[in-house]
Amino acid sequence: MRRPFMNTPEQLASLEGQQYLVLRPAAAVSDRFRREQASALVRADVPHPHTGHVTLRGFAEPERRDQLAALIREWAAAQRPIDVVAEAVDVFPAPWQILILRLSRTPALTSAYARLTAALERTDLRRLGELALDDWTFHMSVIYGKTLLPAKWTELAHTSRRSLGSRPAERVSQAEFVWYEDGVEHAEIIPFGG
Repeated sequence: MRRPFMNTPEQLASLEGQQYLVLRPAAAVSDRFRREQASALVRADVPHPHTGHVTLRGFAEPERRDQLAALIREWAAAQRPIDVVAEAVDVFPAPWQILILRLSRTPALTSAYARLTAALERTDLRRLGELALDDWTFHMSVIYGKTLLPAKWTELAHTSRRSLGSRPAERVSQAEFVWYEDGVEHAEIIPFGG
């Protein structure tokens, strides 16, 4: 059974009408993510993803979801498996206050992002929070600390940030197209064909 990425009523409501293209690590990187999340949640009871994932893009296209899905399927058909390597525990500072597992900019990951950008630039699909490849930090969000008081966030960030001595790595051979509708997370698993 597929484990959802988000599962609380608050998270589902905040994502209503949005769509995401994500990767789901399921081996060494996922194991490291779960350990870091468990450790962080002992120190701060805050919202967090139910399942670790790497977001490649976010969208706001509830009326054109079929068109968006078709574009993603076409992108995935030519996509080779993507190497995902965890390199550090890091943060996105205030105002976001997100603890992350930062990922290495592997050739496969940067190429996948660039190819997706090129495909999207030929459309008028509405994208959320998109950054240029050079500005994008590949990551897995561990916890969302926006509700923490500044002193508590600063302490958590300071005690959490570090490079990883051993860098867990795995190869991901499919993406998930995820959308939120009527308070429910829906998903289509799309294998890579390249």
